[in-house]
Parts: sequence; C-alpha cells; structure tokens
Amino acid sequence: MKSIIFLLWFILPILDGININQTGQLTGTVKDENEEAIIHAKIIASINGKSVDSTLTDFDGNFKLTLAPGEYKIDVIYIGYSSYSINKIIIDSYTRPPLNITLKMVMLLDAIEITQFRVPLIETDKTTSDLTIKNSSLSHLKAKLGIHNKNTNKKIKSTNEVRPTYESYAKQTENDFKDVDHHPLSTFSLDVDRASYTNVKRFIENGQQPSEDAVRIEEMVNYFDYLYKEPTDDKPFETYTEIGPCPWNKDHELLLIGTKTKSIIAKNLPPANLVFLIDVSGSMGTPNKLPLVKESLNLLVDQMREQDLISIVVYAGSSGLALPPTSGKEKTKIKNTINLLESGGSTAGGAGIELAYKTAIENFKTNGNNRVILATDGDFNVGISNENDLERLIEDKRKSGVFLTCLGFGMGNYKDSKLEILADKGNGQYAYINDIKEAKKLFIHEFGGTLYTVAKDVKTQIEFNPKYVASYRLIGYENRLLNDEDFKDDTKDAGEIGAGHCVTILYEIINSKNKIPQERKIDPLKYQSSNKSTSFDSEYALLKYRYKKPNENKSLELVKPIIYDQSKTSSITDNMLLSSSVAMFGMILNHSKHLKHGSIKSVISLANQIKMNDEYNYIEEYKTLLQAYQSIVTR
Repeated sequence: MKSIIFLLWFILPILDGININQTGQLTGTVKDENEEAIIHAKIIASINGKSVDSTLTDFDGNFKLTLAPGEYKIDVIYIGYSSYSINKIIIDSYTRPPLNITLKMVMLLDAIEITQFRVPLIETDKTTSDLTIKNSSLSHLKAKLGIHNKNTNKKIKSTNEVRPTYESYAKQTENDFKDVDHHPLSTFSLDVDRASYTNVKRFIENGQQPSEDAVRIEEMVNYFDYLYKEPTDDKPFETYTEIGPCPWNKDHELLLIGTKTKSIIAKNLPPANLVFLIDVSGSMGTPNKLPLVKESLNLLVDQMREQDLISIVVYAGSSGLALPPTSGKEKTKIKNTINLLESGGSTAGGAGIELAYKTAIENFKTNGNNRVILATDGDFNVGISNENDLERLIEDKRKSGVFLTCLGFGMGNYKDSKLEILADKGNGQYAYINDIKEAKKLFIHEFGGTLYTVAKDVKTQIEFNPKYVASYRLIGYENRLLNDEDFKDDTKDAGEIGAGHCVTILYEIINSKNKIPQERKIDPLKYQSSNKSTSFDSEYALLKYRYKKPNENKSLELVKPIIYDQSKTSSITDNMLLSSSVAMFGMILNHSKHLKHGSIKSVISLANQIKMNDEYNYIEEYKTLLQAYQSIVTR
C-alpha cells in the first residue's frame, strides 16, 4: 500500500502538469446558403469579451484554431453576410466534432452611416481644418464631417465573386537584360516594402488571379526573413552574397545579394512620437477595414512605453484631433479612443496628412522616432487627392524629419498606387494588412523593423566584371531604378531600412562563357579601352552602398567586392531556395517573358526543399498559398 501511495504521489504532479499544457483543436467549415465555401471568413475566439485568437477560412472554407482549455465564444464575420456567434464552446483535450457554419447574405448600404461618434474632437487650427468641435452633438459633428445619409439598398456579392474593378495599381514594366560592356553599372534604391506579397495572398485566398500590376517581385521576396548575419561593428548593416543556378533557365545563373540590419532590443529603442492618422470615411466601414485597423493599432499600443507619445488624427469629410499626445503608459485611454471610432462620410486625406504632420512636428523628439502612421484604403476624394499633388505634399513634409508609414486595408476600391507613392516619398514603409496575423507580423514579430529606421536614403550600385558577366537582369525594383550619377547625389531620395530587417536582391546572370553572339544594334565604341586588367580576376562584381543615418543629411559609403568561387556555384542554400522560389512565383503571376522553363509545380518543388527554421509559419503559409494558386489555375 505504501508503494502505491508513493507511486501516486510521484505520478499525479506529472499528470497535472500535462493537463496544464494541453491544448484542444477547434475545426469547422463556413459555407453560404448555397453550400459554397466562403473563403477568408474571419473566426474569432474570445473569453469574457476579450479576443484570444483568430484565423481565416482557407480555399475550401475550412478553419482550425489551437486553443487552451476553456469556455469560448466563437464569432464568424464576413463582408456582405450576417455575423454568426456560438456561445459556450468548450475546449478540452478531447477531440470535438467540427463546426458546420452557414452564413446568410444581407443587404448593405452604399455608405455606412455613423451611428455614434463618442470621441470629442479637440479644437484644431483653422489653417489645417475647418473643424472647431468640442463635445459637439452628433448631428452637428456629422454635418462638419460631410456625412450624408444614403439608402440605396445595394446588394453586395460575396468577396470571392467580387472583382476589384475600382482598385488601382501603378503599371509595372519588367526589367530587361543589360549588356555589361555598355551598361556595367546597375543603380537603384533599396527599401523593405512588403505590401505586394500580402495583397497577392489576398487575391489568391479569395480564389482570384492577381492583377499583373499588383505583383512587385522584390516586395514578395522581401516579405520573408533569411539566414543573413547581423553586423558586428558600428555599421548599420552586413551583406551576404551567393551565386547559384537559375531554376527557370538552366543556362543562366542567379546572383543573390542579402543585406541584414542590426536589431535593437525593444527597451533600448529611442523614444517614439507616433501620430496615428486614421481614415474613418464611409469606405472604411467593412469588417476588413476600420474594424481591422482598430485591432491592428491596439497591438501596436501594447508595445508602447511610458516615454513614447501617441496622438490620433482622424479624417472623413474633414480632419480632427481625436487624441492629443498621450504617454504610452496610458494604454486604456489610447485604446478607448481607437475603439470608439466609427466610419462615415467622404475622404479628405490631404487635410488629414497636414494635421498629422503638424501634430508630429509640434511634439518632435530630437534623436527620437517621429512618425505618422497612416491607416486607410487610399481612396482620397476630397481636397488634395491627385497623386502628383499628394507626392509634392509628402516631399515637402519629409523635410521636417518626420517619417511616414502607410498601412493599406481592404479591397474593391483599394488604391495601392497612391499608398506606395506616399510611403516612398515620405521616407517610410508600406505594408498591406489583410488579417490580424499580418498585423502581428508587423507590430509584434517585426516591431523594431517596422517603426525604427536605422538607415535612410539607401542606394545600391553594382559594377559587374565582364570576365564573368556578359549581361544581367535585375529582378524587381522596377520603380526604384536610379541614374548612375544619382548614386552620389545626396539630394536624390531613396529607400529606408528598419532595425533587424532583411533585404534581398536577385540578378539573373548570363555568364560570359555562355554568351551568345548577337547582331549589334549600335556601332562599336571608339574610345572605350579594350585592355582588361587581370588584377581583379577573382571578383565577380563590386558592391557599393550609400546611406544616411536617420537624423543626418550627408551620406556614407560601404564598398565590398563579390568574390567568384566556382566550387560554390552548384550548391543551393535555403536562402537561394526561398528567394528564387518566390521570384519564380512572381514571374508566373506577371507572365514574365523571361520565364523560359517553369511552372507552379516547379515553384512548389523548390519551396518544399526549404528546411530553414520557420518560427512563425510564414514559409508554411507560403507553401499553402502555392497549393491554393495551383487549384485556381487547374480548375
């Protein structure tokens, strides 16, 4: 008996510990009344009114959540359909049957009316806004914001049927091969915009073929982190280079150039002065816009410290200051302001930008992180709305030292071209947020890189050695190209890189030994020297960077030769597998004329060879995305 008691005394704590760490699976399917799968419906699990986790349905309408034991409320949300809630869902270690959920289509209004605007706007300067509102009545506030009731009762189709007729993208013209004898230099601006990948993902998850102009290959490649070493000295970034076979043309090579910036521990980050510029116009009323903006910015608020300041500017028909500069320790106050915002009215984006910058400049932190964070679908239609005018406005404002981060939301009327220009000209980053997981990536997993710039106006110039390179083609970066003489011109704007970021560059190379003689379209150059030095025979190319420190206006230069090692050109690392796979996927999506051999099956095969650590499952999600796209093109 004593032995049994002793054994129980030893085993029970172990069993108890196992129970504590157990999780359960909640699975199910979301369909419409016609038994058609609903793609990208949002599933939210909450306890006592607080969201615990969420996910989206896949291409077949299926979802899965891994939850700790407990009693949950489950909400299902999808634009154009009535919401669906289930109370008292018990999660334990036992397998529970899948949920079969049917959503009903509802009638929506063309414009979503403000039902309540409970945040009193602070009186603003007459030069930046026509608002002078202090605890105004709802009717007076609506009149000031230009909000008008509409009741046209227009039925909205499910998202997987709607085509993005009113979305706008800048035209992409694919880079061609350049002959090294006549174009030895390749010069362009570096940045870490990643919006294109998430936007493309949204198209595919909705069962749609992405628009060709929505595909910016460098943004797709740079969505992922790579195995590059961080700098160990006082330089802001370290470089990594690799030469390998080109998977879509066996006669060509790929040159990979990787850049990794130094990470900064959160507590050591400089104090922040952030102005949230939130679009609360009528077009932001759908669940994947303003409600998602609120969720996303609340995640960012959680990262703020006592020394950080947050202000909130909102705009619809006009703009107003919803929250004056507030310490990051007052999280409840900041979140309450965000959560009380409602949508309605037209979109005076220019006025909002003016007021946001004015607020940021008035509270400027020397040697700090001064930044406007714009959250919108980009559909400006009141005041300054022309892309050229907006570009000039932002170019003028960036002289203040305030950076601009643009966060795009939504679909249907999404203005990608405007947001890309604003972020580019505003010394900032551009990201597209399609769900709360993407918000977590930006504001939790990549917090420092998203908000803290370590190098601005970063330019790259590569000089190729004709001994090894006959011609080259830069993959992506089409709208970042610079003239060769711009490299040393400090007045020329370029891209920014944040703390802990990876930036990847790919060149498709025709090696000199594989050069095919072609009929010359120009006469031979008379004065170009034909004497080629042999003292640089080991160098494949010369890599140069120019950059400025965040608070300085004079550039610094880094120079590094790329050494050619024939023994390593046949080996393929995870860095090359991932980047070349994503690049080839982008070439398929935009129907590249340079894709000689390759299919979605080839891309999937490359991706399946990747073995690198995938802490947040971004690579696994990418593989799932490839399978979803294969289903689209083969159905």
